[in-house]
Amino acid sequence: MSETTVETIVGIDLGTTNSEIAVVRAGRVEVIPVSGTVRILPSVVGVGNDGALLVGDAARNQYAVHPERTVRSIKRRMGEDTRVALSDKEYAPQEISAMILRRLKDLAQAHLGHDVKKAVITVPAFFSDAQRQATREAGEIAGLEVVRIINEPTAAALAYESRHQGARKALVYDLGGGTFDVSVVNLEGDVVEVLASHGNNHLGGDDFDRKLVDFALAHLKEAHGIEASNSPAVMARLQRAAEAAKIALSDRPFATLTEEYLLEHDGVPLHLALEVSREQYEAMIEPYIAETLDAVHVALSGAGLAVADIDEILLVGGATRTPLVARRLEEELGQQPRAEVDPDLCVAMGAAIQAALIAGTQTRTVLVDVTPYTFGTSALGELNGESYEHCFVPLIRKNTPIPVSKSDVFFTVFDGQHTVEVNVYQGEEPDALDNIAIGRFTVEGLSKVPAGNPIVLGLSLDVNGILEVTAREKKSGLERSITIGNAIARFEQDKLDEARSRVQALFGAQQESAPASLADEVPGDGDGPAVSARRLAVEGRALVEKAERALEKVGTQDAEDLVDAVEDVKDALAGDEAALKAAMDTLADLLYYLEA
Repeated sequence: MSETTVETIVGIDLGTTNSEIAVVRAGRVEVIPVSGTVRILPSVVGVGNDGALLVGDAARNQYAVHPERTVRSIKRRMGEDTRVALSDKEYAPQEISAMILRRLKDLAQAHLGHDVKKAVITVPAFFSDAQRQATREAGEIAGLEVVRIINEPTAAALAYESRHQGARKALVYDLGGGTFDVSVVNLEGDVVEVLASHGNNHLGGDDFDRKLVDFALAHLKEAHGIEASNSPAVMARLQRAAEAAKIALSDRPFATLTEEYLLEHDGVPLHLALEVSREQYEAMIEPYIAETLDAVHVALSGAGLAVADIDEILLVGGATRTPLVARRLEEELGQQPRAEVDPDLCVAMGAAIQAALIAGTQTRTVLVDVTPYTFGTSALGELNGESYEHCFVPLIRKNTPIPVSKSDVFFTVFDGQHTVEVNVYQGEEPDALDNIAIGRFTVEGLSKVPAGNPIVLGLSLDVNGILEVTAREKKSGLERSITIGNAIARFEQDKLDEARSRVQALFGAQQESAPASLADEVPGDGDGPAVSARRLAVEGRALVEKAERALEKVGTQDAEDLVDAVEDVKDALAGDEAALKAAMDTLADLLYYLEA
């Protein structure tokens, strides 16, 4: 297949501080410019004085003056069931991220001269199911079909691999604006295989900035007796000064936190001009760097490797420009890290390589990724020498290559047991209750047999981190299942459509049709029967998920009615539209009654 006949799929690094978009053209990776030769878009969204949407540099510049009309570092809120204030309105984190993605999409279309409808988007390796699903939803709201979600360190390894030959094991150290990941990868031939990952979704350059802001606040209090932390405008300007000083300290031994007319004190304007040395700054952030080095050793242990087994260290993320990072890594691992690929751009470049592979463009690199979490269930067992009913039973273990499917058998505990409750957890603790509960469902109508009736539980994790859970009675074949695309907050289809309309309106464009997810594709054109059936099925699954969440809040009798109605909808999903509509109406009426 020639490159001119394949559909363009872009690669996007949706970052905490900055975002980039790239594409493979004529066999080369091209990071699409934002303005002139600048290829980095600040991940900041704002609303101007005239109500116009601001994305990128304009929003970042406004933040220091009007923080109440500006949102930054939204990536740290992805996956949370929350709303974020932007001017006089509130948005979900997915919507704010969608505004960034939509801006990147528009830039790519203008640069390439044709529509861009599909994308590969990167996420931190340690992102949870909820955060991955929120990222996918942000793409859909922006008018993109997200064909793949891949881990940022993995994408960076793809970018490096495209330039080098030979078998080697690499440690990818990814320290961005808001998140930190470390991955151990095996690079051999045409394969990039992730052996282990570890990290922290709330550690990055933003935390370094905060240390400098605290340094300035302490100075204002000591020198002038001013408590400035209560002023959002002052804090926003200190944030800007801190970021500029941080960047300067990457290349110079001293920098100055500078802000003219920062505030008024006793009627007199106060100017900030506070010098900070690299030595002072590095002392402030040393605990954060130490935490990343601990994570490095956890990842090495997960990969079953020693420090001596690592052939090279790859630096990813703008915060790795801090000299302390490379110095401490060299002290800890005995070799100097490599950074010849721009650490701000290599993730987007790797995403573009993966996108080209999916699109059918000839490429050398093959990706093998792993799950950064352990997934399992709870069962009766022994914990600390005592019988305990919530022992964690792992099925898919951390650092297992994905996609993967695992199953295990469990047994009923008393005669005639007709119901089992399946709880799904994410984590590493032996006590299931200490892990994160990400899903629950009930299997009813089991055979009336003695205790020990085998129930087969299966978990399947796909390349996007979406988990399918099934429970099947071995004797009868009775089966129930759920899809866990998120653990906390998921947009239902009507909410997704509403969010897409809100974002499209801000961009002043006509609403685009929603891209169908790969899992929902049904042959058919236009708004014909196939599209109608697909839309109805999507609505049915959304209604089922809403009902399953409601199960936790209702009494026993109502729960039984709700489970029956849910099963009717699930059974009807494979049947005709009339049966599905009738089952959905019944379930919707029951939910309305329970919510009243």
